[in-house]
Amino acid sequence: ERSLMQIAGRAARNARGRVIFYGDRITDSMKKVLNETERRRTLQREYNEAHGITPQTIIKSIEEVLATTTIADARVREIVQEAQQDFMTVAAVEDLVTRLEKEMKLQAKKQQYEKAAQLRDEIQRLREQLR
Repeated sequence: ERSLMQIAGRAARNARGRVIFYGDRITDSMKKVLNETERRRTLQREYNEAHGITPQTIIKSIEEVLATTTIADARVREIVQEAQQDFMTVAAVEDLVTRLEKEMKLQAKKQQYEKAAQLRDEIQRLREQLR
């Protein structure tokens, strides 16, 4: 149910976004999501009408998207490369984990969730090495 709601929310960020549920039957989770989505849509329409708002999709240029991604990718690579050595001490790995956690939180705060997820995965991999 939570995943379906997240997908629907993601699609809702685009003025022409659509979600298509595909299955043999409509599950209880699907019904809940459909009902909740309709409830939220009604509230949003009422608010928009009361305040004279016309929904619009945010449009970013390819350059803006690439610049954001490139900067975040470079920062992740930089942090990992600083620490990549054949033989790292436990303290060095722990220090790297701490720095990556800070960067992960920063990326999440900036709503760069894919980058935060990459960092999370790297942190998990490093923690496995410590065990």
